[in-house]
Amino acid sequence: MKRTALFMLTTAIAATIIAPALAAPNFRHLREANLEKSAVDFEQLREENRDKVDFRKLREERLNKVDFRQLREANLEKSAVDFEQLREENRDKVDFRKLREERLNKADLA
Repeated sequence: MKRTALFMLTTAIAATIIAPALAAPNFRHLREANLEKSAVDFEQLREENRDKVDFRKLREERLNKVDFRQLREANLEKSAVDFEQLREENRDKVDFRKLREERLNKADLA
C-alpha cells in the first residue's frame, strides 16, 4: 500500500513537472512566424517619411519665428539688475573685518 501511494505521488509530481515543459510553445518559432507575417521594412518607411517632410525647411521656419537675440535683450532690459550697485550696498551693511575677527577669536577659544 505504501509502495502504491509512493508510486502515485512520484508519478503525480513527475507529471506536474514534465507536462508543462512538453506543452510549452516554441517561442522562437512563434517569433519567426510573427516577423514573417508583419514583415515591416522600417528602413523603407523611414525613407518614405523623409521624402514627405523637408526637415531643413521646417527647422528654418521655426527658428525664424522667434528672434532669440531680441528676446534675450528684452529680458535683460526688464530685469536690469545692477550687480555692482547691489554688491556695494551689501558691503556697506556688513563690516567683514569685524566679522572675520570675531570668528577667528571664537576659533581660538574653542
